[in-house]
Amino acid sequence: MQKVSRFGPPGPTLDKWDKVEILLVEDNLSDAELTVRALRGVGVTQKILRLSDGVEALDFIFRKARFSDRDQALPKLILLDLKMPRVGGIEFLQRLRQDSATENIVVAILTSLPLDKRLFEGENLHVHDYLQKPVNPDSLISLVKFAGLAPKDPPISEGPP
Repeated sequence: MQKVSRFGPPGPTLDKWDKVEILLVEDNLSDAELTVRALRGVGVTQKILRLSDGVEALDFIFRKARFSDRDQALPKLILLDLKMPRVGGIEFLQRLRQDSATENIVVAILTSLPLDKRLFEGENLHVHDYLQKPVNPDSLISLVKFAGLAPKDPPISEGPP
């Protein structure tokens, strides 16, 4: 005998993979949490999905494996760690830029190490920004605006009188 909810039959569920506007690809949970907190702190309200490596991120972007049933919308912004297991950030970017449907997604590199930006110039990887972890809120604001995801005004904290 099947149990029936007293609230009636279940309705359609919103898939957690649909309508993602910001994709955070970061294998370190602490760094991911700090980045999401920084995004929320500057007023970002869009749906953020955190994935832990390049394989998952490629599967998400190209609707493969467990993401095959998600909507066709692509994120407007990808925040990408470079050093990840399985497929790292550079290989992810190379694959992303090979497809005409994904070549113009705004991508920012997240790094905890000093980075020589010239390493990316000859690759045609079209990296919009390089963000040092922990992420600077001012850098995030301009990046989010550039991606077309204008943040709402952050909450004003009441200081001492």
